[in-house]
Amino acid sequence: MIFGVLTGGGDSPGINAATRAIVLTAIDKGHKVIGIRDGWMGLIKNRTFKLDARQVSGILDESGTILCTSRTNPYKIKDGQERILATLAKKKIDFLIPIGGDDTLGVAHKLAAHGLKAVGIPQTIDNDIAETDYSIGFDSAINFVMQALDRLHATAHSHSRIIVAEVMGRDAGWLALLGGVAGGADAILIPEVRFNIDDIGNQIRDIHKKGKRFALIAVAEGALPEGSIEQVSKIGEKDEFGHVILGGIGDWVAEEIRKKTGYETRSVILGHLQRGGSPTAFDRDLATRYGVSAVKGCLSGKFDTMVSLKGHKMVYVPLEKALRKNRVVDLKRFSETEYFMKMSARDVR
Repeated sequence: MIFGVLTGGGDSPGINAATRAIVLTAIDKGHKVIGIRDGWMGLIKNRTFKLDARQVSGILDESGTILCTSRTNPYKIKDGQERILATLAKKKIDFLIPIGGDDTLGVAHKLAAHGLKAVGIPQTIDNDIAETDYSIGFDSAINFVMQALDRLHATAHSHSRIIVAEVMGRDAGWLALLGGVAGGADAILIPEVRFNIDDIGNQIRDIHKKGKRFALIAVAEGALPEGSIEQVSKIGEKDEFGHVILGGIGDWVAEEIRKKTGYETRSVILGHLQRGGSPTAFDRDLATRYGVSAVKGCLSGKFDTMVSLKGHKMVYVPLEKALRKNRVVDLKRFSETEYFMKMSARDVR
């Protein structure tokens, strides 16, 4: 049998660990693996190459993806679906393992109706894919956000400043929430809960009255203030899946706080730094388990599914179920932070 493997969407630490596990597991069972470059575009344009044990040697600790990736939507390209199926047939690929988020896995689900035999692997630093506890890259990104806040703490304290750190998270605030708690943020703003900028200003003033002359705020890029109907986007462009490219909420929050409090305020956009760096031990182990399970799932006929971590167990979830809605932060989980910060959570999206 021949396995094909591709990565779509944004990269995450741990993709290479999953690719390595797929290759070594398949070869151990007597099968071959073909790498597909640039996500779905690689199948549209027949960008493929042989993957063997030598090519995946030493990549366990590397970030990014040796396969390269893209945000290609085949359904925005003329004859995209037909060209993908033609490449799969030409290369005699029996099974496909797509590694990516809901857009990448959504394409695999559509192609299943046309005969694609695939088992997906959830990969996104946002951790917003439903029906799994963890996606590849999330733990590594949390640790980076925490370390960034640790470093910002030093300069905020030294200069008596308010520093706003903008982190990724379009529709789910897991990165801002967990990274913010671990990094000691004084306020955390997430897409799931609209925030009141006056409340944030009052909170900062209260902090100063108690003798603390600095503060850290973690804000997800998709966070929305009360009364706003659109997420902040500096460039206003959309990707091929129709998502607005976000960015700029951190600058807005910082400026509003400065105007309302008069305190010196700065903003930092962590941006693509969150995607880089060597994967954590957790992500290396998780990605390895996902890769092994994906190969086994294909060989046992569990098609149109996604490998999922439930507690400590690996299970297979139908893609239709996993793609039904995003995995978002619930109010109960968010309210746990109120012991550390007095933030209003009045208006829920």
